[in-house]
Amino acid sequence: MEVLEAMRRRASTRAYLDKPVDRATIESILDAARWAPSGVDAQPWRVAVLTGTTKQSLSEALLAARVADEPQRPDYHYYPKHWQEPYKSRRLACGLALYQALGIGRDDTDRRLKSWNNNYRFFGAPTGLLFFVDRSLAQGSWVDMGMFIENVMLAALGHGLATCPQASLAEYPDIARKLLNIPDSQALVCGMALGYADAAAPVNNYRTAREPVNRFTTWHE
Repeated sequence: MEVLEAMRRRASTRAYLDKPVDRATIESILDAARWAPSGVDAQPWRVAVLTGTTKQSLSEALLAARVADEPQRPDYHYYPKHWQEPYKSRRLACGLALYQALGIGRDDTDRRLKSWNNNYRFFGAPTGLLFFVDRSLAQGSWVDMGMFIENVMLAALGHGLATCPQASLAEYPDIARKLLNIPDSQALVCGMALGYADAAAPVNNYRTAREPVNRFTTWHE
């Protein structure tokens, strides 16, 4: 598979087939991902693999927190409090494209809420991943985590699988740590849905626009 095509295909998947992913395949994906670079070879990544009743229990607990309107307690702020251009426009365009693919109108608040809550069900994927990093490490290790997570996504493609990285699954990290018996010293970076894509689902076929290279690159000779 050519690299460019692989990068395009690894776009987030939001609908999955009801088909389990065997443990050997998941281990193979993580075995490939572990070769991601990291400063001084710190290898800061920690991964929790969720399936079956454990994944369902986490989903139910997260949804219960949302319904109860509990305040979010993330270990870090993924998004800014105030959006500025050009990021504000890109964010709005992304949301518009998503809801158009789902066939949800701007004023259909009930379907929008149902769609959003699907985040906490890992979009129906049979496997969920949670990524943790030790709080004692500095920002560089979070950069390393990003490279590791991208490796997971690309390795999954090599196995015919699809993924969706999810910041939403890190909104209530204490719930995840308690359920999985993970110490508070581990910060929850994000989650990820992993499974076989439902190719017939329209939501899996939309793509966001990307800026051309000359819009974000300067050359210094």
